[in-house]
Amino acid sequence: MNYEQKYMQRCLELAQFGGGYVAPNPMVGAVLVLDDQIIGEGYHQRYGEPHAEPNAIADVKHPELIAKSTLYVNLEPCSHYGKTPPCAILIVKHGIKKVVIGTLDPNPKVAGKGVEILRAAGIDVVVGVLEAECRSLNKRFFIFQEQKRPYILLKWAQTQNGFIDINRESVNEPPLVISNPITRQLTHQMRSENQAILVGTNTVLLDNPSLTVRNWSGKSPIRIAIDREGKIPAHYHLLDGSIPTLIFTEQVKDKQASIEYIQIKFDENCLQTILQEIYERHIHSVLVEGGAKLLNYFIQNDCWDEANIEVSPMLIESGIFAPILGCLPITTKIFNEHNWLFYQNKNYNFCK
Repeated sequence: MNYEQKYMQRCLELAQFGGGYVAPNPMVGAVLVLDDQIIGEGYHQRYGEPHAEPNAIADVKHPELIAKSTLYVNLEPCSHYGKTPPCAILIVKHGIKKVVIGTLDPNPKVAGKGVEILRAAGIDVVVGVLEAECRSLNKRFFIFQEQKRPYILLKWAQTQNGFIDINRESVNEPPLVISNPITRQLTHQMRSENQAILVGTNTVLLDNPSLTVRNWSGKSPIRIAIDREGKIPAHYHLLDGSIPTLIFTEQVKDKQASIEYIQIKFDENCLQTILQEIYERHIHSVLVEGGAKLLNYFIQNDCWDEANIEVSPMLIESGIFAPILGCLPITTKIFNEHNWLFYQNKNYNFCK
C-alpha cells in the first residue's frame, strides 16, 4: 500500500463513523496531510451538517499549514449549494495545492463539477485512489444515483433444517426465537445502516413489530409495510406515529401524523411500482426483513442486491419454509455457532 492508498484508507475509516446518520447523503471522510503527517481530519457526521472537508479543515490546529498540505477525500468534493456550501469552493479558498479523491460523485449536481472547480483554480487533482473500496462503502448511494432505485437488502434467520418460523395463527402465539444476542445486534446494526425497513402484512399482523433500532446506536429506519386490504389494527406499533411510516395499500386513506398511505395497484408490476415510489421519496436503501412470502417475491423477481442469512443450529419438525436464493454465499461468518451468510446479486439492475 503506497502513501496515497494509506491516507485514502484513513478517509474510509473516518467515513464509516457517519453510518446510520448521514443518509441519503454518502459517507465521507477527509484528511489533510503535510510531510507525511496528518494535521487534520474529519467526516460527515449528520445529514444537513458540515461535510467531511470543512470538518477536516477546522480540525487543523495551525491554520497556516492548510495551504501547504494535501487533502485526501474518498468522494469528489461537492460543487453545489445544498444544505451546506460547496466544499470545492472552500478548498480553493484555503489555497490547498493538491487534492486526492477516491471516486467521482455520481450525483448529477456534482459529477465532475467539483474536480473542474479545483483544476480551474490550479489545484493538482488525483482521482481513483482505492476507487473500488470507495464505491463499495457507498454502494447504496451509487445505486440510487446511477440506477435510479433504492439498494435492496434481504435479511432473515432460519433453522438448520430450513424453517423461518413455526406455524402461527395470531399475534398471541410468540414467534420462534432463532437469533442469539450477537446476531440480534448485527440485525439492528443493519437497520441503522439503511434508510428504510420493509415487511409484509402477515409479519405485521403476527409479530406486531416496532422495526426500530434498539440493540445498536443509530437512527431507526423509515418503516414500510404492505397492507393491501387495510388489515393492520390502529393500535399496532407500526401505526403509533413515532417514526415516519409508509403503508402501501389499495385502500384510500388520508395521511396521519407520520404515517403516509400510498395507494397502488397490486398487479404484476406492483413491486416495481413500490420501489419507484420509494425512490421518489429519496430513500436510497431498503432492508427487507420478511416474511417469507415477501422475501420470495423479491427473489423470484431477481430484485435484490445483497442478502444476509442467519442459520441457527436449531432443528424443528415443521413450520414456515425459509426462502431459497439458489446461489452460493460470498462470505460466511460464525457467531456462537450461528452461521451468518452474505450473498451478492451482481445481475440486478431493476425488477424484471
